[in-house]
Amino acid sequence: MRNLLPLISSHPGGRSALTCRYRCGDACFHETPNTSGNAYVGDVIAAAASRRSLLRAGAVMTVAAATGAVAIEGAPQASAASADAPATAATATAAKHNKAARGLRFSPVAPNTEDTVVVAEGHDQNVVLRWGDPILRGAPAFDPAKQSAKAQAGQFGYNNDYMAVLDVPGERDHQLLVVNHEYTDEVLMFAGYDPENPTREQAEIAWAAHGLSVVMTAEERRLGRLTAVPRHHLNRRITATTPFEVSGPAAGSELLRTSADRSGKRVLGTLNNCGGGITPWGTVLSGEENFNQYFANPDKVTDPTVKAGLKRYGFVDGASERKWERFDDRFDLAKEPNEAHRFGWVIEIDPFDPDSTPRKLTALGRFKHEAAEPRLTTDGRPVLYMGDDEKFDYFYKFVSAKRMMKGNSRTAREHNRTLLDEGTLYVAKFTGDSPSAEIDGSGKLPKDGEFDGAGEWIPLACGDRSFVEGMTAEEVYVFTRLAADKAGATKMDRPEDVEPSPRTGRVYIALTNNTDRGKEGKAAVDEANPRNANKHGQILELTERWNNPGSTRFNWRLFLVCGDPEDPSTYFGGFPKDQVSPISCPDNITFDAHGNLWISTDGNALGNHDGLFGVATAGSRRGQVKQFLTVPNGAETCGPIVHERRVLVAVQHPGELDGASVEKPASTWPDGPGKLTRPSVVSVWRRDGGDIGA
Repeated sequence: MRNLLPLISSHPGGRSALTCRYRCGDACFHETPNTSGNAYVGDVIAAAASRRSLLRAGAVMTVAAATGAVAIEGAPQASAASADAPATAATATAAKHNKAARGLRFSPVAPNTEDTVVVAEGHDQNVVLRWGDPILRGAPAFDPAKQSAKAQAGQFGYNNDYMAVLDVPGERDHQLLVVNHEYTDEVLMFAGYDPENPTREQAEIAWAAHGLSVVMTAEERRLGRLTAVPRHHLNRRITATTPFEVSGPAAGSELLRTSADRSGKRVLGTLNNCGGGITPWGTVLSGEENFNQYFANPDKVTDPTVKAGLKRYGFVDGASERKWERFDDRFDLAKEPNEAHRFGWVIEIDPFDPDSTPRKLTALGRFKHEAAEPRLTTDGRPVLYMGDDEKFDYFYKFVSAKRMMKGNSRTAREHNRTLLDEGTLYVAKFTGDSPSAEIDGSGKLPKDGEFDGAGEWIPLACGDRSFVEGMTAEEVYVFTRLAADKAGATKMDRPEDVEPSPRTGRVYIALTNNTDRGKEGKAAVDEANPRNANKHGQILELTERWNNPGSTRFNWRLFLVCGDPEDPSTYFGGFPKDQVSPISCPDNITFDAHGNLWISTDGNALGNHDGLFGVATAGSRRGQVKQFLTVPNGAETCGPIVHERRVLVAVQHPGELDGASVEKPASTWPDGPGKLTRPSVVSVWRRDGGDIGA
């Protein structure tokens, strides 16, 4: 296996240049949009806290490195592999003296660069859905040489990211799978693709490959194998041209009106969907993230308010990467300067009603949404936690003004449909509890022995009322980043997915990385950000006052500071570092039924492939990280779902490495040599039919 590190080492967080180009429009190579003077939150917690773990651990050695990765003999696909190497003395000793938490009792997968999905020993896998698989009636089988926009609109979309699984009343052994599709890699989709001269057909195929897919699946009860059910009546595609309703306090704003929609209440399509969530009333939320990259000519906008907003959201002058403005004026800001304001929202869909109109929820603010994870307050009002995925940007929450109505009656559905349109939008400010002189950027612990502190939720807007001086409520919702700047929010290291623990209520925030931390002209260290040049990221643990998500105060502390366990700046919840898997760049997170946090990674900066990891959050094994699987060359691990007998992961952008193309693939996954590499959803289960990690 060739060493992939030289291909990715020069790019932020271990990503390839191809990833940076197509996912976010080379955001890391442009000036950071946040130029405010606010304090910044990130690695503080990291390096210093690691010193604490050194007091508990002696020589550092990774348990995962003691196991090997071996392909399953006779596997039907090039994709299938399992870490079935026998345990060494090191792993046997670790198992004897430190039995894992329930739900994490598996032999960890060794870090590797295999061009396959490598799963823990004793597990099997199958590909549930691939890009291009037909899911709607009349859609043809995928043919890379005969792609069309019409065909793609009935097929599974590209670059699967967030996933949700919902039980289907009355359909035994069936579950509804909702998957969003973040972006397209045209150079990996079309043979002979010319990035300077894309065709209209290629652009329209890409429009159809964005959005979401709703697909019925059938499960084998004895095992965890999951298969798609094409042409089911609930199956649906939502694309970049699907009509959306704009709801909430900014609906109808002049800032949202265009020549095609003078009402400001109807938008075509959704772009760059990333993290999401399931509401307590059964709808699915999805966040629009790096929407700025799709639009051209922000330099030709003359309105000073709009121009300031475009700069703060990272728009780059000139033509867009995909050149969509050549085929639709709405992507040309010189012609439609407000069109960009119609993206960057959390969207809501009803997966059980294929004829329903999806909505863009303006009360939740507009930024590069990575997550939309709900809880209920003690009096039954929904609360959403949201990250803004960019260096030095912020962490938000929304608290609804109304209580949820239980049941599935028409009255309850209509009432609950309004819950995310009325309430208060907040942004977080973190404060450390140690003197600033004790935070020197090296990771040295302050005198009180840990990095922690308190925080407050700063209100930005509620309905038509703005709490930000000099900004109307509509401006707060449309230019939320600017409002948070004015409010004095704390800068963070790319806040991505957020997950409240269903057991404890504590909120876990994945901060993927920030290599600009501490650079000249950038934000300096503080107690929430102790590590300079943070390339591995961390996870913060936030506890609301009285454990009530409606509170305006909270406490916080470091849970994980990621990286190589041999690096003294890493920290694993206080767990001995000779018994953990190395982990870098946490992204999507979820919980299992046992209260363990599962972490998927994006951009592993340790030179190995991204993967899925489980970690105990409580008890004597709190902080014990164990790697469950790895993904193929160039791929990212997305959208994990961990059920008792099944783990689902979305394998995004396989083969996305510098210099790769259809003609020169960097990966042969999932179908082997000679086939087009295709983003796919994978199901993993225990070979003996038992519960995962039990």
